[in-house]
Amino acid sequence: MNEAKQTNINPATLTNVLSKMLTTNISHADYKTEQLQGGTVGEVLLISGQAESYEGKQPFKVVLKIQKKWERYADPDSWRREYDLYASNLGEYFLDNLRWPKCYHMEITDDETQLWLEYIKGITGLDMTTEMYVRAAEELGRFHGRLYALQPPEIINIKNLSGLDAMEKFYRHYKSWNVVHDYVRSEKCEIPAHLTKMITDTDESANEIFRKIETLPIVLCHRDFWVTNIICSEKTDEACHLPLIALIDWDTTGWGYLGEDLASLIADEADVEHMLEYYKRCVPAYYKGFSEYADIPGLHKQAVCPANGQPYTPNLYIRERIILHFGYRLIEWYLYAETPENKQLHLDTLQKIYEMETINDQ
Repeated sequence: MNEAKQTNINPATLTNVLSKMLTTNISHADYKTEQLQGGTVGEVLLISGQAESYEGKQPFKVVLKIQKKWERYADPDSWRREYDLYASNLGEYFLDNLRWPKCYHMEITDDETQLWLEYIKGITGLDMTTEMYVRAAEELGRFHGRLYALQPPEIINIKNLSGLDAMEKFYRHYKSWNVVHDYVRSEKCEIPAHLTKMITDTDESANEIFRKIETLPIVLCHRDFWVTNIICSEKTDEACHLPLIALIDWDTTGWGYLGEDLASLIADEADVEHMLEYYKRCVPAYYKGFSEYADIPGLHKQAVCPANGQPYTPNLYIRERIILHFGYRLIEWYLYAETPENKQLHLDTLQKIYEMETINDQ
């Protein structure tokens, strides 16, 4: 963590937030700020210190997320989406083992949002174990299954969500970029032929793949479900109610098709060494969680393989979606990699995706 750039913290807002968080009347707080994330359109600050009340002083940590207005391709209101979701009733539909951080206070202007959020300590990023990946997939499946089964009107009618065709738009936008599209088809391409063929073959069948995906149930996708947005936090005691899985950064959330989030979990800046294992285990874990709440015609809970009579997971087209969503991005990262090691990392990722062909979603 780095020292934060100068950000004005309103003392009244801070004491109000801490009073809610600590469930006591806070009169004063001494604090310091550290930058968790930062960029040109937003920053995330960890504010920590000592809060003073009539009971004495208590240590605290709270997160302030500041998001400035900006326009994402084909999704102009994403900058305020997390604010809108926290203003909705979505938080009431999380399960015990999966939720987002609590929000203690939020503000919005014409060009900025501020969210004061619970700080959740845990394991995240590439420090996550295989079991944590699998747990995250299963709990997300349960969340999707519960929402799908309940169909709560207040969630279905949330206005500011990314579109059902967001993944397809993203793919077609990348495919239209001549730099990556032409490179994989050129004689100067240095990527192994079997990997470029994987991408070009998927291009040729993309329309058919998207039509098959559209037969799957529609669920509320996080759409940025990769390891840096997942925090694995063990429960410390029954009174604490800390989740096993916490999800942050909901600004790309929207309606999508069952399983879409698994593409990011498995392939977005991937743990290449374990990609195949994650693919083998996370897809059935996700579907297992979903099927605890919803039984879909054609996607039966108790479907069995005719060859051996064992239960199996229906084809969710995860490998195809990984290629569609990350194929050209990996080509871009390869082309602009600054070191030979990074170039090789992107090639290795493409190779693992290629090898998934021998492992169907079942």
